[in-house]
Order: sequence, then structure tokens, then C-alpha cells
Amino acid sequence: MRRSTSVALGLVLGLLSMTEAGRAAPFHCPTMGGDFVFGQEANFNTLDQMTSSATSTRNIAMNIYESLMTRDENGDPILELADSMTESADHLTYTFSLRSGVLFHNGKPMTSADIAASFDRYSKVGNQRGTLNNVARWEAPDPATFVITMKAAQPTFIEVLSAFSVPIVIIPAEFRDVPAQQLTRPIGTGPFQLMESVPGSFVKLRRFDGYKPNTRYETRTGFGGYKQACLDTVTFRIVTEGGARVAGLKSGELQGVEDIPAKSLPELKADPAITILPLPNWWIQTANPNTAAPPTDNLLFRKAVQAALDMDEIMEAASDGHYALNVGFQYPNQPGYTDAGKETYNIKRPELAKQYLVQAGYRGEPLILLTNNDYPSMYNSALVVQQQLQAVGINAQMKVVDWPTSVQMAQKSDMGWNFHFTGWGTQPALGPLATMQYLADPNATYRPKDGMGDPELIAAWADMNTMPTAPGRQAAFARMQKLALERVYALPFGSLPKMQAVRSNVSGFVPFRIPRMANVSMTQ
Repeated sequence: MRRSTSVALGLVLGLLSMTEAGRAAPFHCPTMGGDFVFGQEANFNTLDQMTSSATSTRNIAMNIYESLMTRDENGDPILELADSMTESADHLTYTFSLRSGVLFHNGKPMTSADIAASFDRYSKVGNQRGTLNNVARWEAPDPATFVITMKAAQPTFIEVLSAFSVPIVIIPAEFRDVPAQQLTRPIGTGPFQLMESVPGSFVKLRRFDGYKPNTRYETRTGFGGYKQACLDTVTFRIVTEGGARVAGLKSGELQGVEDIPAKSLPELKADPAITILPLPNWWIQTANPNTAAPPTDNLLFRKAVQAALDMDEIMEAASDGHYALNVGFQYPNQPGYTDAGKETYNIKRPELAKQYLVQAGYRGEPLILLTNNDYPSMYNSALVVQQQLQAVGINAQMKVVDWPTSVQMAQKSDMGWNFHFTGWGTQPALGPLATMQYLADPNATYRPKDGMGDPELIAAWADMNTMPTAPGRQAAFARMQKLALERVYALPFGSLPKMQAVRSNVSGFVPFRIPRMANVSMTQ
């Protein structure tokens, strides 16, 4: 999947205004029925998609919800619940005409009032509500029309609005005031609806018979397009141990899995009942510092940590040898890639680290590495980081919890942690804007002690969004990445692939940032 800051709005609008002329027949399910059991490697902390950036939430919730806009297979913005979009000549107003006949899972017809209510809620509790910082207002002048008015022209607004890292999913208007992460019975407009949810065990979805496919398209593309639920049900089963996922896939207890351990690949490739599906750039293994708590509130201390690290050792442990060193926050094959800040990466200078520790006045205070036991790559990278930091005299200690708990703890700076180990995957795949929003207020990964953001970082972020030319926006991204690395607001270790797999009786399951269950079918 590719994105860059050079998306041309004219091209986007051309994509959005496709006609029906010359279309082939839309997708038709080759078979109907069955329960597709998908082995998910990590537990989820919530199904309230507006409030969570966790992959484990997105995997499930994005088969329930839909958005005004999304991205296609190539990462370009497309309409989803909107039928058309018109941009005013002054670039300050976007008018969306909604698709007709769209129903929520409770049978209620979707109208612009629901769109407005969803934007209202997202502006209050959305994980990336900074998306709406430059929006002056939104209105629903009639049931089929939704209008967004900007404070100032923003060339990147459609790119930001269509990103699905933490999208503005559309919910019934009556849920406008539900507090963050309290939307426990999600109702959306997607092809599947919630049946049952048991955190730590499974989530079961069933076909929504009232779903109306988007006839603008012939088949699914990205997370949009023409979607149909061919399966009766989909069960996301939480299977945190890699060997158990392999065993379940081999026995047929699981029809698909989200991650295959590297050591199991030769055996599974030789099994004709199993199809391996690689995703080359899955995520950038990362640790985020708590800049509001000592000792990581001290830049010199953070630079000591940065200088001590050997990224090859960390990534070897994280990925069983299947990795690529990667400077910064984009994959090297992406148009938006930059190596700005490369002088800070993979330094491997223990003596320099010790010098920084002296300058920082470090006196052996504990450094808490917050990791989890659901994602082995995160746990193993934390283990190696701990060893490397102890070698230079840092009192590094591990705090190991489950993934949902680590996500909840990382959202607060007073929860007794200094580095949170995670992976940035969907965001880099969507492009520089989606990635660097992690470092932009509100709800940024970087949370300074005084609550005030870094002025230079804020200025670079503003330029990424508002510079009138693509080269200008790309230069702003390079500047922001360099600042983030120099000031150690994030520690990217390297990138790793992911190997998904399905049983060979499964058709239509194509690797993507999110497991798309629409247009997937099974022979019995």
C-alpha cells in the first residue's frame, strides 16, 4: 500500500467521480455460508473504533463500521458512504451527497444527521481528533447532504479524512454522547454485525442481510468498493501463541491466521491444504518514550538510550531474522520515504551513551520498559533493549502485561512506565500524514510534562498539512522526522514483514492492513 504527501486533489476528485459506463458485472459470491474462524494474535482493548489505534481493534471493528471516505487498494482516497463529493472553488467547503438506502445494523436508515453526530462524537473523544482541528463546522442541510466548512484551505484534508488508522466511523445519532471506549455494542453500516464479544477469547460477527453494496464499484478495493458478506459468520479467535495458530490452521480448526512464526514457514509451505500470504512491510517496530516522567523527561537521557542501541540485535530477536533496518517513519519503497535524521539511527556507541548519562545526571533510577506478552516481536525487542541498556549502566526493568493493558497504560503518563513498545504499521502504510499525527496534539504519543507541545514540531506538522505544493509538504515531513529523531520522541528499530495464511478452501482473502472479511468465501 502506498501513500505520500504528494497526493494531487485533482487526481483524487477524478477517482471520486467515476462513472458506471463500461462496467462488468459486480462481484458475486462463488459460495455462501460457513463460519470463517480467524486466529488473531492479540487481544483487543475495545471495539469502539473511534477511540483506539490498536491493530487488534481495527482488525475486527472495521468489518462492522464504514466511513464517509476510505482508501482503495493503492492507498488512494475513495468515497464509501458518500455517493459524490464537490469541493468549492476557494477550497473551503466540501459537500457530500450520501448514498441512498444505507441501513444501520438496527434497521435504521442512515442520514446526514448520523454523519453529523459521528463527527460530533469524534471531535470530543476520537483518538486522532486533531484531524478536525482546521474544520470550522459541519452541517446537515438535508437528510442526504453533509457539508464540511474549513477555517483555511488545507490541501491534505481529503487525504487525512480518508485514512483508516482511526477513522471517523459512522454510528447512529443516538450514540453521539457515549463516552470514550464505552461503545460496547457497536452498530455500524458494514457487511457484518456484532453477535457476541468475549474479550480475551473471541468476537463473533454475522452477515448483515440489510447491507447495501456500493454499486459504484465492481468488487472490493482497499477497505471500500463493492462488498458482500458471503460467509454466515466470522469468528475472530484470540490465539496469542504462534504454535497454537499453526496447529489450528493445520487441523482446520482455524481457516485463517494473521501471523505465522518464521520457523513454521517451511513446514506450512509444503502443506497443499494451506496458502501462505505475505505482507512485506507490516510495521515499524518502535518504542515511544514517556517524556513527562523521569528519567525519560530528560533529552540527554533519551539520547543516551538512543546511542546505546544496536538495531540489528533488536530486530533479529523481534523477527527471527526477517527484517530490514529502516530509518524513520516510512518504508523505503514508499514515495514519501526520507532518511532525514539518519545520523541518530543505529549509533551503537556505548561510550557515547555513558557520556550522555553523566551529562544527564543519571543516578541509577529505574527505567521501566512497558511491553506485552501478546506480540512476541514487542516482547523480544524489549528484552534485547533491556540487556543493551543495562550494559551501559541503565537500571532497565521490564513491565510485562497483556496488549490491551499496555495500550491503556501508554495513554497516561502517570502509569509508571518510560518506554512503550509497539509497532507503527497502518499509519506508515497510509503515508507521512497518518504517521506523524502520532506526534501531533491532541492525544499525541509525545506528551511533554507541561502539556505544551514542541513549537518546532508543531510548526512542521502545520506545514505538512498546509503547504500548497507537494514538495513543500514533503520537506516539512523530512523536517518533522528529523526533529522527532533528534529529540527522541520515538525510537524506530526497523521494519518487519508478516506472514498470514488461510486454508486452501478459502477464496477472496487478500492480505491487507486489515483482514477484510467481505467477498471472502469457503467451500465446505
